[in-house]
Amino acid sequence: MSHLDWVNVAGYCASLLVFGAFYMTAMIPLRAIAIASNIAFITYGFGHDLYPVLILHALLLPLNCLRLLQIRRSNRRVRGECRGDLSNEWLIPLMSRHTFKSGDVLFRLGDPARSMFLILSGSVRVAEIGVAFGPGSLVGEIGVFAADSCRTGTAFCETDVEVGSISADRALQLYCQDPTFGLYLMRLVIQRMLVGERRRAARHRVRSFQHMSPLTPSTFTRWDPRSLGGRP
Repeated sequence: MSHLDWVNVAGYCASLLVFGAFYMTAMIPLRAIAIASNIAFITYGFGHDLYPVLILHALLLPLNCLRLLQIRRSNRRVRGECRGDLSNEWLIPLMSRHTFKSGDVLFRLGDPARSMFLILSGSVRVAEIGVAFGPGSLVGEIGVFAADSCRTGTAFCETDVEVGSISADRALQLYCQDPTFGLYLMRLVIQRMLVGERRRAARHRVRSFQHMSPLTPSTFTRWDPRSLGGRP
């Protein structure tokens, strides 16, 4: 087979790989196929002296390699975070700081959820679940991602508090861009829901116990040894 035949084969392979890249829905296979198509197009452009094609794919090749490396690193980071506690300290530079006095209300049940808060110092209590959150805790995230974008509880300051605030729009953008942040929010929301459900179940058991009829001496039956065949 002549040299030009091999070059034409490379051109056809490059075209098929481009079609395959457009067909892919997952990013890692897409980038891998794009890298293969870049190599095929470089071969085709070099063989036919098509310098615009050659230059374009010579530039796209390292770009696709870089993006593939970034995706793989991000996936490893997410898998690593799944096995440990997720830290949200990286959010602090993206936030604006605010201070509140003891007794101030961060938000009330039913209010529009326009931001969420990271507690930097102090203690914040959510009235509906009776839980206090300290430094490093994120509050207000459920309302930001709720269907109606409304607060699902009332949060007030038990002490003087400093918080970092991030807008709902920025939080949604981070959720779409960073899988680690999305994973953190998913785990946090599930944890808050489980805590709330356990507390409601505990209160229900207490109320059920309180409504039980009190025990009286007549409730108990006197044991008679003759019922077992023993002597009186």
